[in-house]
Amino acid sequence: MRKMLLDSGVFVALIDKSERNHERCVIFLREFKGRLFTTEAVITESIYLLGPSIKAQLACIDFILKGGATLIPQSAESLSRASTLMAKYEDIPMDFADATLVSLAEELDEADILTLDRRGFGTYRMRSKAAFKIWPA
Repeated sequence: MRKMLLDSGVFVALIDKSERNHERCVIFLREFKGRLFTTEAVITESIYLLGPSIKAQLACIDFILKGGATLIPQSAESLSRASTLMAKYEDIPMDFADATLVSLAEELDEADILTLDRRGFGTYRMRSKAAFKIWPA
């Protein structure tokens, strides 16, 4: 089964119909056959970006609860790795949510990511030096 990481921009676009990438992300997800993985930091960032609408915030949580993506809790080791990555990519800059996804990518040995952040994930590398494969294409 195919695995892919889920970033905040796509998460927000899936929920917010007014987001310019909404349709593109919905179509991709409809055709995707596999499992999505994400982090608590991505959920937190997505809820923040969705703004004060409780309906949108709950839709974000429900997406996880209904199996839309598997939530991987942060370990002390992955938190330490995220900190190291944020310092390494401070010139981009790399935010905490992105750092947790790179750390998770290393844990899962998975370079496929569903993101709208081409600049960041086009630059970030896993510990193995592997580049990310960014979706939707």
